[in-house]
Amino acid sequence: MKSLVIKVGVVFLVLFGIGIGFATSAKDKGRPYYEEKGYVLWEIKTDEKVIALTFDDGPHPTYTPQVLDLLKKYEAKATFFVIGERAEKYPEVVSRIGEENHEIANHTYTHPLSISPAKLKEELKKTNDIIHDITGTYPIFYRPVGGQYNDKIINTAINEGYKVIMWSWHQDTEDWKTPGVKKIVKKVLSGVQPGNIVLFHDSGGDRSQTIRALEEILPELQQQGYKFVTVSELIEIYTMPASP
Repeated sequence: MKSLVIKVGVVFLVLFGIGIGFATSAKDKGRPYYEEKGYVLWEIKTDEKVIALTFDDGPHPTYTPQVLDLLKKYEAKATFFVIGERAEKYPEVVSRIGEENHEIANHTYTHPLSISPAKLKEELKKTNDIIHDITGTYPIFYRPVGGQYNDKIINTAINEGYKVIMWSWHQDTEDWKTPGVKKIVKKVLSGVQPGNIVLFHDSGGDRSQTIRALEEILPELQQQGYKFVTVSELIEIYTMPASP
């Protein structure tokens, strides 16, 4: 696990380079600016059939283990954006996520929809420390609650040493709305492309639809030749030199 963190750290530094120190100079630049600078990731462009499944708002004592069971069944890896206060409450679930070589990332401590830079800094650190106490590693990725961000939020995260991870806009399953299993499955399968980042939730309500949708999505994408990777692995593919 620790060797993976070292490897991820190298990727992180390659992406950011010396640009971190200048993050605070950005003003309302938007997605093109942040993508070009490497501060925020929505997806990658690649011909390789890889996809990153991500899960927000956990851990949950019932649904997260069910997700983990399915991922193990299909030899899939994923990234879990955990809420600090829930990680504190269910450390054994967080520990299992790490032990099974999935990625653990920061989704704040209390999951506030609106937050000041000072409070964000505080919540990131608190959640970071909790994750470290449980797993022995520190997360390097952060996802804003609800995908809501502005320059102050991005700059705060960058200056605290994080890369901000969003998701492919067409791969928001909206499973938190419990739209029905068929709609979740269709959302993912109808628009899937190599390099996508898919957004699911493993907590925050009844996630039985998410579980049942994954039971269909995982084998179908596997049959199509997709490999399920962590966000770090996705970034590594993005930064790998092209073959001659």
